[in-house]
Amino acid sequence: MRATLRWAHSDLRTHRGEALFLVLATAGIVVSLLLATALFGYATNPWQRVFTQARGAHVWLHTAPSADTGKLTGLDGVESVTGPYPTASATLASRGARAAVELRGTPEEPSVGRPLLTSGHWLDPANPDGVVLESRLARALLAAPGDTLTLPGTDRTVTVLGVADSAEKRYRPGEQPGLVWAQPSAVGEPRGRVVALRLTDPEDTDYAVQRAVTVLGSGAVSEVSTWKQARAEAQGDNRLLGQVLGLFGLGALVAAGLAVHGAIGTRIRGHLRDISVLKAIGFTPGQVVRVFLFQHLAYALLGALAAAAVVQGLGSRIPGRLGDAVGVWHGLPGHTVALLVVPVTVVLFIGATTGLAAWRAGRVPPVPVPRRAASPGGRLSGAARSALGLRLPPALVLGWHRAFSRRLRSPATVARLALPLLLIVVAMSAWTTIDRFDGRPEQVGLPTSLTVHADSGLTDRAARTVLDGDPQVAAAYPGVEVAALVPGQTATIALRGLGTRQDPYPYSLAEGRAATGRDEAVAGQGLLALLDARVGDWVRITVGDQPQVLHIVGRSIEPENAGRVISTSLDTLRENDPGLGPTLYELRLRPGADPDAVADRLTAAGEGHLDVHAVPNPADGLSPLRGVIVGLIVVLALIGLIELLTAIGGTVREGERDLLALKAIGLSPRQITAITVVSTGCTALVAAILATGLGVPLAHWLIDAQGASSGIGSGIAAGPSAWLLLLLGAAAVAGATALAALPASRAARRRLADTLSAVA
Repeated sequence: MRATLRWAHSDLRTHRGEALFLVLATAGIVVSLLLATALFGYATNPWQRVFTQARGAHVWLHTAPSADTGKLTGLDGVESVTGPYPTASATLASRGARAAVELRGTPEEPSVGRPLLTSGHWLDPANPDGVVLESRLARALLAAPGDTLTLPGTDRTVTVLGVADSAEKRYRPGEQPGLVWAQPSAVGEPRGRVVALRLTDPEDTDYAVQRAVTVLGSGAVSEVSTWKQARAEAQGDNRLLGQVLGLFGLGALVAAGLAVHGAIGTRIRGHLRDISVLKAIGFTPGQVVRVFLFQHLAYALLGALAAAAVVQGLGSRIPGRLGDAVGVWHGLPGHTVALLVVPVTVVLFIGATTGLAAWRAGRVPPVPVPRRAASPGGRLSGAARSALGLRLPPALVLGWHRAFSRRLRSPATVARLALPLLLIVVAMSAWTTIDRFDGRPEQVGLPTSLTVHADSGLTDRAARTVLDGDPQVAAAYPGVEVAALVPGQTATIALRGLGTRQDPYPYSLAEGRAATGRDEAVAGQGLLALLDARVGDWVRITVGDQPQVLHIVGRSIEPENAGRVISTSLDTLRENDPGLGPTLYELRLRPGADPDAVADRLTAAGEGHLDVHAVPNPADGLSPLRGVIVGLIVVLALIGLIELLTAIGGTVREGERDLLALKAIGLSPRQITAITVVSTGCTALVAAILATGLGVPLAHWLIDAQGASSGIGSGIAAGPSAWLLLLLGAAAVAGATALAALPASRAARRRLADTLSAVA
């Protein structure tokens, strides 16, 4: 045991830098995987906790006031029904902030979908103007219990009695109205009713919705929302962050395992005599294997323990969403198990790759086998001899020859070095895609910056006069958005009519063409997937009891409503309903305009009749991803550095047997050093070219696949610019040659006796 420890200690002193990089790389991998686990838990658990405690409803149906919802209690698979509750649309204002809301008349706390109070108290019949706000809406209005809110356009006010969490779809400015529970008398003249269904089997949600709509009649149902939609919306960007961290963490783990495998294999080839001596003095093959295995397991264990300690102790102090996620994760039931399982899994994986390489060390014979004078691939090729005949520098020709004359080892070295570089290219593509959403939103389905809703006190002409009067507004597209039932009546989608045929809305199209003719429309990926449709199909949807048949001529990139959007012109919708007028306006601003300043001016000019919101950008929720990408690139660079050091060590050791021959033909130590440097640089160059050639299409495929699964649609990916890829390749080659210069120079100046000893 003492001899084993002494050997390990001696090897550690010889390869201290490599050991440090392995520890840091392992720590980075474990941190990435633990943060991914925390984000997955954070994305799912808060909503699931609210849903469970509130006995959340699986289906919410918005119906006409005349709908006979009592028929729903007898449906198969329905466990309980709550409601109906009268509803009305309104706008609330507080401290300069405004929000569209749904007033829901709730005389008593519901038994299904019960709001969970976080502050204040429930509705009091003695206070008919008291309301309870959904927590996300309360944050948007900067409201707390005791505050008084106004309803613009009226002389009414309401008092906030409490704030509550809900498992229903959350408030999103300009997209989803906030939820306000109030006394039925406060609702006034209800525009509809809402009823909640709790099912015996949540997986039968689609069937239950279809049965409910059939019983009530499609004309009586205006909107359907399900628990699956609410859960997906609540998870949102947190789940995406977790997926990115998990994907890169696993990729980095594979790269680290391959780097360790290559490092041990190279070290074994360089210490064949030493291993033979160990066996000659009594070491068993198992002991030789354990020397390498325990040594690298110790490095991996040290890095994993350090990572787990950092995440546990300091993770909650990370600024932003990552810190919040870790803080919530600490309180989840599976936290301790994950904190143990993830580091152990990483250590075991590295141990497995180490064991495969160390097993070769155990097979080294006790008596050294003399090396062959020349390997089958060691002779100069015809191209190399021709290059020397053209008086090209010998260092360049021989360096290239040394890098790629080893038939099996050279491709393996290039592949191990290319893997971390490929993952870096993918990470850079993710960064560039986020920049595309920020800097060129018109290319990814966000051609406008502001959405304006006008109340009934302002006519279309008056609203257009206000909007066109602002010098920073380049175009104002009138429109309307309504909920529509899909064929089969299992889900609700958004039907939008934006722009006119004379002034069409500038959709971002990924397939097909723009909708310019009668009954033509473009649809988002989420809607096409929901209907199992494609560009060129005709679809029939229902708005109330009014059918609408549209021809899908293009697929647009739709960041809103999970892509479940079908869009046509306002003129097309008016053909079915001549009295239909615009209820919203999408504003395209002039370059350099400040959306917040324009919104403030329009709100003031509208004199309380305009509700102006910024168009939500998915990139706003992905800002933490930039820091994640930087951290991942650092981890991948460390793994690449380990592989570079391994490749340099192998090149230097295998060049020792050629050292005498190179000196005999008259090459100076500087030329011999240049051969090793060129060999390493050529290996890095080929790896960079391979990583770029494979990484860019792989990144496009991964990003577009994520866009398609989220409903936004493919076509959002943006690769790094050519100069950035050239910079990455140049950095890889320059780093490789710089790292190779010192050990190559030392090897070229070795004494003759040392060279003879190495060749023997």
